[in-house]
Amino acid sequence: MSADFIDTNVFVYLFDETDPQKRGIAAETVKQAIERGTGAISYQVAQEALNVLTSKLNAAPTEAQRFLDDVLSPLWRLGPSPELFERALEIRARYAFGWYDALIVASAIACGSERLLSEDLQHGQRIGRLQIVNPFATTH
Repeated sequence: MSADFIDTNVFVYLFDETDPQKRGIAAETVKQAIERGTGAISYQVAQEALNVLTSKLNAAPTEAQRFLDDVLSPLWRLGPSPELFERALEIRARYAFGWYDALIVASAIACGSERLLSEDLQHGQRIGRLQIVNPFATTH
């Protein structure tokens, strides 16, 4: 079974007190991914999530460190490489994605994921074996 690649927006909803339904879905998604070993993220997701946590949500350094240790690190599977950037450039050109979205898609493919859990991309779209799934689609 391939690991689901989890986009940054899923982690951001862990801290969203304005939408309890999405927060619950995000919490369950991340919990299961860690417990079952069925989730994957890249360095980009870790950077973006920590940036939101520390800059926009003003988390204390100890809270950010705990989030890194307990949530992000167990899921972290991929770092940057020239090959990853080349693939992202190909995806950007072919699908007209923005750079960071193309990099997320390229990372999911590099991790061997069959599903990319993201609210930011088109639900149901396929890119090779990868299918984009909005885990919050039932809340719309």
